[in-house]
Amino acid sequence: MRSIKIIIPALVLMLGFSACNKFSKIQKSTDYEYKLVKADEYYAKKKYHKAQQLFEELFPVLKGTDKFEDLYYKYAYSFYYMGMYRDAENLFKGYLEVFPNSSRAEEVDYMRAYCFYKQSPKIDLEQVNTVKAIGMMQTFINTHPGSPRIADATKIIDQSRAKLEAKEYRGAHLYYNLGQYRAAAIAYATLLNNYPESTKGEDYKLMIVKSYYKFAKLSIPEKQMERYEKVVTEYEDFADRYPESLLLKEAENYSNLSQNHIKELKNEQTTSSAKR
Repeated sequence: MRSIKIIIPALVLMLGFSACNKFSKIQKSTDYEYKLVKADEYYAKKKYHKAQQLFEELFPVLKGTDKFEDLYYKYAYSFYYMGMYRDAENLFKGYLEVFPNSSRAEEVDYMRAYCFYKQSPKIDLEQVNTVKAIGMMQTFINTHPGSPRIADATKIIDQSRAKLEAKEYRGAHLYYNLGQYRAAAIAYATLLNNYPESTKGEDYKLMIVKSYYKFAKLSIPEKQMERYEKVVTEYEDFADRYPESLLLKEAENYSNLSQNHIKELKNEQTTSSAKR
């Protein structure tokens, strides 16, 4: 048993060394046809790192030949399959610049946009690449109106917008939880304006009403009247937008409370004036 434990690692090392030695010989070969064949074999076997190295070495040799386009295409995809999306995006872009009339141009144009989508980070991070993915996919749709990839491009746009919406919602909700009600109301209003088609529009509008109500309630007396009036105005807008909403009753409650506060404030003002 002890001898077997020693032999197996030794065999693994020998096989690894043999494979490395074989690849090194391919790299050193001056038979470029042979090197291209081996690069294609590695690519077909999904050994993209080795394929990428060989393709890169063949770039200056095959540039300007009829084999260069296929080489460039596989070279770009090698980076994509290795998860190196920034490099892949740059190479897809370069491919389109070198071969604008290629039969693969539509596919590569889509893949360039898709690389931005693949670089989209977690929701709590900056969403620069998410925004770029939306723009690139929309450009793809406009540029290739008959493409069978339009459905996928549209789906990615929707998913990316949902991600941006969720990020904005977190920001608005954070303001609310911190008691920064005016900032929360503005953030929810911006959210609703940016995503008017959102299925959560009613929830956002209710949060605008609630936020302005709490903001008014915490305000100094001199500012409360106009701020309670803002609550009533926001409720009326809610009723116009979502007359059948199940949340309308709750929004109406904040409006009624605000109107009662407005009456109290007016009575106080009248009493104060009469005493003078």
